[in-house]
Amino acid sequence: MKTFAEERSVQLGEYIVEHKATVRAAAKIFGVSKSTVHMDVTDRLKNVDSALFSQVRQVLDSNKAQRHIRGGLATKEKYKKEKT
Repeated sequence: MKTFAEERSVQLGEYIVEHKATVRAAAKIFGVSKSTVHMDVTDRLKNVDSALFSQVRQVLDSNKAQRHIRGGLATKEKYKKEKT
């Protein structure tokens, strides 16, 4: 029988894979902290569902590779709004 935390880790993992979501986005949807999401999908999920863990790891690695681009775009939009 899975604990509440293990169930949550599976739900978070499925959400991240399905929506290609970031840790921050998943935390907002589930109402938990980014630290909780990260711990659930990196530590707990590995022991609960290794196949899902592999899929989540791919999404998180992809997000990590793209984060500098998203950050630059967000900054660009911020200054664009300030000009007007």
